[in-house]
Amino acid sequence: MRTLSTPSPALICPPNLPGFQNGRGSSTSSSSITGETVAMVHAPPPTRLAHPLIRLASRPQKEQASIERLPDHAMVQIFSFLPTNQLCRCARVCRRWYNLAWDPRLWRTIRLTGETINVDRALKVLTRRLCQDTPNVCLMLETVSVGGCRRLTDRGLYTIAQCCPELRRLEASGCYNISNEAVFDVVSLCPNLEHLDVSGCSKVTCISLTREASIKLSPLHGKQISIRYLDMTDCFVLEDEGLHTIAAHCTQLTHLYLRRCVRLTDEGLRYLMIYCTSIKELSVSDCRFVSDFGLREIAKLESRLRYLSIAHCGRVTDVGIRYVAKYCSKLRYLNARGCEGITDHGVEYLAKNCAKLKSLDIGKCPLVSDTGLECLALNCFNLKRLSLKSCESITGQGLQIVAANCFDLQMLNVQDCEVSVEALRFVKRHCKRCVIEHTNPAFF
Repeated sequence: MRTLSTPSPALICPPNLPGFQNGRGSSTSSSSITGETVAMVHAPPPTRLAHPLIRLASRPQKEQASIERLPDHAMVQIFSFLPTNQLCRCARVCRRWYNLAWDPRLWRTIRLTGETINVDRALKVLTRRLCQDTPNVCLMLETVSVGGCRRLTDRGLYTIAQCCPELRRLEASGCYNISNEAVFDVVSLCPNLEHLDVSGCSKVTCISLTREASIKLSPLHGKQISIRYLDMTDCFVLEDEGLHTIAAHCTQLTHLYLRRCVRLTDEGLRYLMIYCTSIKELSVSDCRFVSDFGLREIAKLESRLRYLSIAHCGRVTDVGIRYVAKYCSKLRYLNARGCEGITDHGVEYLAKNCAKLKSLDIGKCPLVSDTGLECLALNCFNLKRLSLKSCESITGQGLQIVAANCFDLQMLNVQDCEVSVEALRFVKRHCKRCVIEHTNPAFF
């Protein structure tokens, strides 16, 4: 008869943590290695049997713990709120908890955190345990979150790719040791993957299928990847050619974040708009080579685009804003902070064509004045968030016009703006729920 085994909490907790050294967290089989997280496997807790010579009636029975009175479905519901490491600890309490903690419904998600965790070994042991009922395949696992686990390597991603064909979401932000090859394995062997976060993974320069996967698949589907959400923020070495490959393979993208991908240019955005015509949210913040020509390409998304961030794209002017405003009439969010070429004319055109705008950030745009704010207030009545930080030409008069027309305003940032206390109080009276971020010590 085969005995199932439980991954130890040492899998995901360093042995020297206080919570691991006492109570049920400690174990005689724990590793004596200090300073490194290790992966271990324990047998399920044995059932305690009373000695036949002990008279149970000789002393009063202890009342059963209140949590033990809960039915199984209630316990499983409670366990569903626990992170992976705590769930492994619960599995070591008693046989009942062991069986409940490994309920397949609780293992749709694996979430590991910590810079020192040996995440490669943890993933290997966990997937091995989850594969016992379905050898070599974790059919229930849909989400793996290992963001911030700096010791994650290609080996850990390869384990996921081999064992988790039903994976739909992978979060690996800040794991700077993973490379293109490991990401290729995941997207090739996990055909249902829809959400991929590799922000801060500086070695990742492209998203594509492996050569073997492209050969096996038919020509019609050989280049298709089902990813809809892709975050490549801080992937500094991503270039236009890499974005071209991503666009050609990930044609179903709806959310794409390319913040601080400083090598991208307008040419990369042209490739993107050829293949990915369903994008709803796009961020190219701090991409210093993106200009008005790039915004002309983005405008081809037309009414599908709802969110756009072009913060600190210094080459963007009113011309680019006019392109976006003219064709993207359903835009809800625009972040143009630090685009110093934007003036009142750009804000006016935006206000008149994107009347459903809810959030606008034009901070550090010194050429925007009260004239632009007046046009914004008279057209965008649904505005909820407005940032005017460090707008030198803004005065209290412009703020009062905004407050008198945008009653649903919930956030207003006027830090480093020359506005009077009276104007701030006027905003507070007319927009009751508005949180005002300011640098005026006289207003509180």
